[in-house]
Amino acid sequence: MSTGRRPDPAPTPPGSAGGIPPSGAQYPITHGDQHATVVEVGGGIRAYEVGGRDVLQPYALDQMCDGAHGAPLVPWPNRLGDGRYRFDGEDHQVPLTEPEKGNAIHGFLRWQPWSCVTHEEGHVVMGTTLFPRPGYPFTLGVRVGYRLDDEGLSVTTSATNLGDRPAPYACGQHPYLAPADGLVDDCTLRLEASTRILTDPQRQLPTGREDVTGTAYDFREGRRLGDLAVDDAFTDLRRDERGRAWVSLESADGEVVGLWVDRAYPVVEIFTGDTLAPDRRRRGLGAEPMTGPPNAFQSGIGVARLDPGDTFRATWGVSLARRGDGGARRA
Repeated sequence: MSTGRRPDPAPTPPGSAGGIPPSGAQYPITHGDQHATVVEVGGGIRAYEVGGRDVLQPYALDQMCDGAHGAPLVPWPNRLGDGRYRFDGEDHQVPLTEPEKGNAIHGFLRWQPWSCVTHEEGHVVMGTTLFPRPGYPFTLGVRVGYRLDDEGLSVTTSATNLGDRPAPYACGQHPYLAPADGLVDDCTLRLEASTRILTDPQRQLPTGREDVTGTAYDFREGRRLGDLAVDDAFTDLRRDERGRAWVSLESADGEVVGLWVDRAYPVVEIFTGDTLAPDRRRRGLGAEPMTGPPNAFQSGIGVARLDPGDTFRATWGVSLARRGDGGARRA
C-alpha cells in the first residue's frame, strides 16, 4: 500500500494541533517519481516509494518506530549477549535493552535525536555524536547520508573516532523490503549467500554456521517464502562486478525490490517479521546490512578498531525493478 504522493510536512510546533510526530522532524527527498522521508529520531528512513509503490515498508507519521524500522544500528548491530564485551584488555558492561533475552540490542542511537547536516532536493545527511557512556567510553561522530538518483536510494553511514583512544565499532541498518501488497508469503526471496549463522532459539546468539545447500534457507536460486519463519544472519555473499551483494524480493506481479550492500557489509540478516505486532507481521521483509554478525563485540568478528581520527564507511542501496530488468524503475 502506498504512503501517498506528497512528502510529509514539517512537524507541528509543540502545543499546536497535532503535536510533534513520534519520529520528530521529517526530511523529505525526491528524484523524479521517487520519494523518501528521513526522520529526526534515530536518523532512520521512514518511507521510500517509487511511482506511488512502496519499496521500503513505511510506518505512519503518527506512529513510533517499531522493530528498529529503518534505523541505523550503531555502534553494533543485532545482539550482544549479557551486554558484555572486552576491548583492549578492559571489560565493559552496557545496559540490557532486550532484558527478556539477557541481551543488549542494536547499539545506542535508535531513540536519540539526530541533526540535519545537509538537506537538498534529492539528498539529506543526518548526524549525531555518540558521547562516552557507561559501557562504551568512546566518542564517535556519526553521519548517515541518504541520496536518490536514477539507480534508486543509496545510504552511506560513516563513523569517525573523535576521542583520544581506540574504539570498537560495527554498524548496520534495519530497512524492511515491501511486498507489492499483503504478506511476504507470496514473494520469492533471492539471496546469494552460502552460509547461515546458527543461533540458539532462546537468546538468538550464535552457536555455529551451516552451509545452506539442501536446507530450507538456500535462497541462491530464489525460493518462495510461504510460511517459512526466518530471523537469521547470512554470510559468504556472492558479489557482482561492482563488489555488491544483492537481496531481492519478487512479488507475484513481477515487481522486484532489490537491496545491495558494498564490501563493508559481509553479513545480511533476513527477518520475516513473525514477532512483530499483528498489523505488521510478515508485511515487510527485514533485510539488514551488517558489518559484523550477531554478538560481534564478544567474538571480535567484523569489529573495526578505530584509532583516533579514523573513519569507517559503509554503503547500501535499494531500487525497484520489473522481473528481468537490470536497474531501478524510472518515471
